[in-house]
Amino acid sequence: VTRVTPSTIKIAMLILLAAGCATMRPAPIADDLERGKVQRIVFLGDSITYDGRYVADFESWLIARYPDRAFELVNVGQPSETVSGLTEEGHADGKFDRPCLLDRLAGVLEKTKPDLIFACYGMNCGIYKPFDKGRFARYRKGIASLHKAAVKSGARIVHVTPPMYDAMHAGGHAAEYNDVLGRYSEWLLSKRASKWEVIDIHGPTTAEAERRRASDAAFTFAPDGVHPDDAGHWFMAQRFIAYCGDTHAASAGSAREMLGGNAAVLPLVGERMAVMRNAWLTFTGHNHPAVPQGLPMDEARGRYRELTAQIATAQQSKN
Repeated sequence: VTRVTPSTIKIAMLILLAAGCATMRPAPIADDLERGKVQRIVFLGDSITYDGRYVADFESWLIARYPDRAFELVNVGQPSETVSGLTEEGHADGKFDRPCLLDRLAGVLEKTKPDLIFACYGMNCGIYKPFDKGRFARYRKGIASLHKAAVKSGARIVHVTPPMYDAMHAGGHAAEYNDVLGRYSEWLLSKRASKWEVIDIHGPTTAEAERRRASDAAFTFAPDGVHPDDAGHWFMAQRFIAYCGDTHAASAGSAREMLGGNAAVLPLVGERMAVMRNAWLTFTGHNHPAVPQGLPMDEARGRYRELTAQIATAQQSKN
């Protein structure tokens, strides 16, 4: 007969607690969306995020999925940006170094006050060179700093691996750079073991491009090797939509197909996103000389309301 003592009970309870903590994961993000715990969603990233087509596709899904909810998506992606703080010689023909998110992050978090952050970095962080341990360490340190700041702000953060680098369509860069991004992405995905939330874009875009090239040797998601086209942005948006629990919508062949009779909202959502993107970048502060000056926030808000009314009208006309 095993003797049960207070100390053995305490040890058993600690073991059970540790096991529970090891398997705990954040509640599905769909739960937060359904229960109204998320209103303002901030997108951080480089020129791919600044372009914003995947952001508009995702926002259009939110509008269709939750027609009675008022989400606000804030795109503050900045072209050329890294989290590593690195830049290559002669970047932008020597006009300016690559900006680093960490130089503006505090202002972004303070002024946007996000409930949820999606952050997609990595494409620029290895500065298009072969793998190097020092550059990799700088990327990891930058991502960790971003994560810590986001959590401290009270926001839920979901990290996103970068899409595929297509060496077949890129000129003047390291042919093996997609493998570099693969190593960066593997590390980021490994952080799931530490209860980080991560959406994998890199693996699926690489695999899908290879699959499609079996029948179309020239297929690419990124005609210049880096920046996704419409299909590439939709492929990214599909991963976000699936992560938020709607695998049916994520299976559509395009954003327009996903929206069906609501497809008329898509260009309006894209226009609204672009107006507010430049306004938010100006309001929160950025360090990219080629980013257009945004409207003053009061004026941008007025335009936001106008476009929101047009979106609502487009939905009503569909019905």
